Amino acid sequence: MADNVNRRDFLGMTLGGIAAVGVGASLVAMKATWDPLPSVVASGFVTVDLSSMKEGEYRQVEYRGTPVYIIKKTAEMKKCEERDVVVGNADYSLGIQVCTHLGCIPSYDTGKSEFHCACHGGRFDACGRNIFGPPPIPMKIPPFKIDGEKLVLGEEGPEYKKLVGNA
Repeated sequence: MADNVNRRDFLGMTLGGIAAVGVGASLVAMKATWDPLPSVVASGFVTVDLSSMKEGEYRQVEYRGTPVYIIKKTAEMKKCEERDVVVGNADYSLGIQVCTHLGCIPSYDTGKSEFHCACHGGRFDACGRNIFGPPPIPMKIPPFKIDGEKLVLGEEGPEYKKLVGNA
């Protein structure tokens, strides 16, 4: 009878060990599915070199699937203290180029230095502030960090935190 008890104990410990290994493997597999794909992590940051931009130039880049505008301001363009970014000696305006009314993508009119939304006639100035029509709020500013003459979208730097603190 003592042999049967030892055999049962051994089988119970073996089954418990196999179950523990199975639970551990399941947890490792679940964690791997929760982690973002490397391609998603890589697309989270976009670096834009601003050194080649001329005064008054409008540039559109894609950040996380949405358009982001960057405008190098001229001396004639109105300065927006609460939204402009200073890189080197130049002022830049940037924002997510999506209308805050229904999510359309406004086009930029370089002659008037305004964004026009074709959906419902909304207009934004070069700073991204709503100036006419149904958009309720200005265009959003994406998180960014300034690295010399480069703008890194997707990383919160002190300049971004200052702008968000003013809004």
